Amino acid sequence: MTALSLFSGGLDSMIAIKIMRDMGINVVALNINIGFGGRKDVSEIMSTRAELAGASFRSVDVREDYIQKILFNPIHGYGKNFNPCIDCHGYMFRIAKEMMSEYSASFIFTGEVLGQRPMSQRSDALKMVSKLANDNDEKLIVRPLSAKLMEITTPEINGWIDREKLLDISGRSRDRQIALAKQYGWEDYESPGGGCLLTDINYSARIREHIAHDEFTVIDADLLKFGRHFRLPNGAKLIVGREEGDNESLKAVNSDKFTPIVIPLVGPFVLLSNNASQSDKELAAKIIITYSRNIKGETYELTINDEVYKASSFDSKSDTHKYLFDA
Repeated sequence: MTALSLFSGGLDSMIAIKIMRDMGINVVALNINIGFGGRKDVSEIMSTRAELAGASFRSVDVREDYIQKILFNPIHGYGKNFNPCIDCHGYMFRIAKEMMSEYSASFIFTGEVLGQRPMSQRSDALKMVSKLANDNDEKLIVRPLSAKLMEITTPEINGWIDREKLLDISGRSRDRQIALAKQYGWEDYESPGGGCLLTDINYSARIREHIAHDEFTVIDADLLKFGRHFRLPNGAKLIVGREEGDNESLKAVNSDKFTPIVIPLVGPFVLLSNNASQSDKELAAKIIITYSRNIKGETYELTINDEVYKASSFDSKSDTHKYLFDA
């Protein structure tokens, strides 16, 4: 028998898989990629951890669909920031349910723990998630780490899995999970504290600022993860890399909304809105020089859209802060 696991790459997800594998269930670990899981591609790490727990791994790219259907119009609203957690979890389960026939899967499970997250893992919230996933009647969603504290599910009723081998973990403490990891001999598992960027106050603020000026796309979601973001007086956006890794990440995002700026100095990778006005370009040149290795008072030439702009730096980086919308 096969089951699909919603897989985050974290310890709870790994334990849930191990519990199912120990009962003889074949597991396919699905990472539903909504585009806000972090600033680095960790799919290879996730694949390794899924394999360690005993499952095969698949990443499912739903970024465009998620932005169009969930991010800006959640039925159950947001958490503290831009996180529509209940709707998001219901959406992920719907995706998994649609994939069950592909793998001849009999049920779905997840590493969620009752009471671990205040918005999406309360008892009433989990019921809302089941409703959104159209699972109220079928009861095909199992949460192995907290199952004994919850209503019995179809896989348990039908004897596909043994309820006595499921767990009764609740709350935010991870002592039992860490103890199980030691029992399994696992050393490579995600530490607590990671998670979705939509729960991050600074990233959420960047989204709100962006949608006040422009439509939001998958590529924009990636650009907001990196660099310093400036909003110039006539509406153009200037993105200035912070350090080498940040610069490389910005270079890897291919957006047709922005033009890379050629800098004659050692400095950051820079992107400027294609539709920037003349005055915004002149100001951008001055900000760029300020964040490059410059000599105060010296004038430099920058090329923007095949046009040359002469600029010197501000006296201080603090002089640029009135244009800086940053985290």
